[in-house]
Amino acid sequence: MQVVKACFVLILGLMGGPPAAAEVQEVDPASLRPSHQHQQVAVIVKGVVEKYHYKKQPLDDAWSERILERYLESLDGNRNFFLQSDIDNFNLYRHRLDDSLRTAALEPAFNIFRVYRQRVDERVAYAKSLLGRKFDFSRDEIYQFDREDVPWAASPAELDEIWRQRVKNDVLGLRMADKSEADIRETLEKRYDGIARRVHQLTADDVFQTFINSYTLTLEPHTSYMSPSVSENFDISMRLSLEGIGAVLRSENEYTEIQSVVSGGPAKRSGQLHAGDRIVAVAQGSDGEMVDVVGWRLQEVVKLIRGPKGSTVRLQVLPKDEVINGKPKEVAIVRDKIKLEDQAAKSQVIQGLDGMDNVKIGVIEVPAFYRDFQGESRGDKDFRSTTRDVRALLGELQAQGVDGVVVDLRDNGGGSLSEATELTGLFIESGPVVQVKDAYGDVEVERDPDKSIAYAGPLLVLVNRNSASASEIFAGAIQDYKRGIVVGEPTFGKGTVQTLVDLDRFVRGQDVDLGRLRLTMAQFFRINGGSTQHRGVVPDIVFPTASGAAEHGERALDNALPWASIEPARYRPRGAGALSHLQERHQARITQDPGFQLLGTQEAMLQEIRDQKALSLLEAKRKAEREERERVSLESKNRFRIAAGLKPIEEDVEDGEVNEEEDEAEAEAIKRIQVDEAARILADQILAGRPLTAMH
Repeated sequence: MQVVKACFVLILGLMGGPPAAAEVQEVDPASLRPSHQHQQVAVIVKGVVEKYHYKKQPLDDAWSERILERYLESLDGNRNFFLQSDIDNFNLYRHRLDDSLRTAALEPAFNIFRVYRQRVDERVAYAKSLLGRKFDFSRDEIYQFDREDVPWAASPAELDEIWRQRVKNDVLGLRMADKSEADIRETLEKRYDGIARRVHQLTADDVFQTFINSYTLTLEPHTSYMSPSVSENFDISMRLSLEGIGAVLRSENEYTEIQSVVSGGPAKRSGQLHAGDRIVAVAQGSDGEMVDVVGWRLQEVVKLIRGPKGSTVRLQVLPKDEVINGKPKEVAIVRDKIKLEDQAAKSQVIQGLDGMDNVKIGVIEVPAFYRDFQGESRGDKDFRSTTRDVRALLGELQAQGVDGVVVDLRDNGGGSLSEATELTGLFIESGPVVQVKDAYGDVEVERDPDKSIAYAGPLLVLVNRNSASASEIFAGAIQDYKRGIVVGEPTFGKGTVQTLVDLDRFVRGQDVDLGRLRLTMAQFFRINGGSTQHRGVVPDIVFPTASGAAEHGERALDNALPWASIEPARYRPRGAGALSHLQERHQARITQDPGFQLLGTQEAMLQEIRDQKALSLLEAKRKAEREERERVSLESKNRFRIAAGLKPIEEDVEDGEVNEEEDEAEAEAIKRIQVDEAARILADQILAGRPLTAMH
């Protein structure tokens, strides 16, 4: 798939109506020149990266080649616009971009962009010229929509053929969504016009930011420059981070994709938006017109979606298990405040499941590692934090007589490092929790200084591919101390530390805003010496849903820092028994479990879609493929619904006709599949350790 170029935390709640109505002016090509400020920033960024970045790498001709490749990929990652002859001409710069950064001679980046703008205009004009054509959808031909790894088009005629297939595919997709010919033509004309318009709106600042990030992102994926305008948006998102729909978005192959949903936010509470879903259209209110956003810049999609608390935004979403140009669904979300209590840790007790005997398992769900730093600085004695909340929940669960505790970190993207350290301290005696190595090679050990233990009983940590950063620190420490069992999927693999550097500080005596640099300056290491970077935390018992985790998280990012190791810290593992019998019992259960069969079917379908690089343009074949996917999905879902005590869905039921209460019950039952199995695994361990009695 095309490399991810950007992501945006869409948790904004700006006052007033949606700002999409404000039209951005077209940029005069003559203004697309590097400014003195761009030259200043280039020199400063290069200096800061070379001095302070965690990874030390010389800026040489080899790096220059990668910068050029990354810049071309940022502009035309799917190879739809440039010709091979353009690339041949750009090769003039292949070994000169390192010198451009040293001397702040930035003209090559702008020369390449002007050619790109011209090629976009040519392709859009050709695409629009095809909209009046009658396509033959009974002809069996293949459209390769993922062109990242194919050669550049050798001639305009070859590009014409690529775009003929692209337009035909776009028309077919809308036909299969039951759009009329008039609607199809209008939608696609606006879509193609929008591609050109958004390129024409790119300013010299945009061009410079794309180029300078082609330099930083070839180093590793978390170091990037933010121009003054992007920095301002970042500040707004941080100030208003508790209002909006609660989703993190990114650009992927001309689609706006949901990277994750924020715990406690409207998107999460609705249960209708999931990581991997793609937003294809946006409308305001209950009856606003849907605006097609395929091919839009991420920031422009964000402007359409964000808005004031209490207002409604409607999204047309292509579910993650649908192919490109598949059947979208409509989701209405009321923008709202993300309440702290919805993000806070919460608990439940699981008992009475098959095979659990009389074992009671307490489950503590930890959506984030939060800490009310403002309340703490004010001196509030009762300020909220993950550790404080979990300590209280542990007390409540022990008062209820639980035999073991599951800490559920699924989809926990991290947060406060101090909270990860202190939370670990609730389960261990004092000792090291995580090691932090900086750019100079110095290692600092974060420790739990408190010898008290809030809970000393059987423990299990449940993780998935979206458990990241602080979650990985906690899970890794519990695993290294052999304090508990880790089960689920290999975690995200985010083991680096970033800081924001204001670039103005490097220019004295000038009142300028040069933007900021997000800089990777350290790396986390487990107390056993291994990094959480790239590999993440590999569970002791891996769920079968982990088959797609290898293409997720840090492992899927270009230029991600590799796994590494340092000397282990001094710590004493508790020791634990063999896990083979737990693995055997787990495997025997899930083989017959309708829930895990459903999750397995869904994962297999997602993997098939991820692997797909081409589509048939034969309408009958496309419909048959869609019907087969829907049949397999429905059969698997109905097996699970029946096992969960829910009515099966009839084949002819349209989207939105399923009883809302049953829909919510199904979503809740699916969410429980893994946590129930985690409880069974921990119960197996507890029962295996109990002395035999006459009753047993």
